[in-house]
Amino acid sequence: MESVTKQEAAFIDVIKGRRSVRHYDASVKIPDEELKEILTEATLAPSGANLQPWRFIVFTDPAIKQQLLPIANNQQQVVDASAVIAVLGDLESHKQAEQIYSASVEAGYMTPEVKETLVGHITAGFAGMDGHARKNGVMIDCGLVSMQLMLAAKARGYDTVAMGGYDAAQFVETFQIPERYVPVILIAVGKASQTGHPTVRLPLDDVVLWNGMAQ
Repeated sequence: MESVTKQEAAFIDVIKGRRSVRHYDASVKIPDEELKEILTEATLAPSGANLQPWRFIVFTDPAIKQQLLPIANNQQQVVDASAVIAVLGDLESHKQAEQIYSASVEAGYMTPEVKETLVGHITAGFAGMDGHARKNGVMIDCGLVSMQLMLAAKARGYDTVAMGGYDAAQFVETFQIPERYVPVILIAVGKASQTGHPTVRLPLDDVVLWNGMAQ
């Protein structure tokens, strides 16, 4: 077996070093440009048909984070973390197909003919897709981008915690989210004031099955 490269070791360190951190140094502010870099790296995550159905609301203003606090069950990290990123899923992401695939043509990744075929298939496919299937696909894609965001932040020395415990209906009402978008998760990002506690994982044999379900 080949030795682990420095790059691979660094990546493994990021994975193993990530913790769900709930206590943040409120004096640390991540520059907007660095937040943009983290988000850019996150958006390299895969998505169905490359439609990239994720949308982000980045909360950095202290007054607005105070509005978010009760919606997020008064979790203190909402106000102490440098930023809280709301990940939303676009239920009409197929409408972006023309823009995305035209950019692929301009980049030389495909021909105009291939683009027209793919956009046609995507448009027809979404037209025949029920709401449950569409939402399910969006939630999967937003889960992928959320994990990538947390790893990108950790690679830059920041900490995160994903928060599913919030009032989605109140979030939608307070921040006037159009019906097109479904709230997926909130992610606090900042510098830990207390390290996240270690956790255990189930043994691999408890979660991995080979070539089918065991009877």
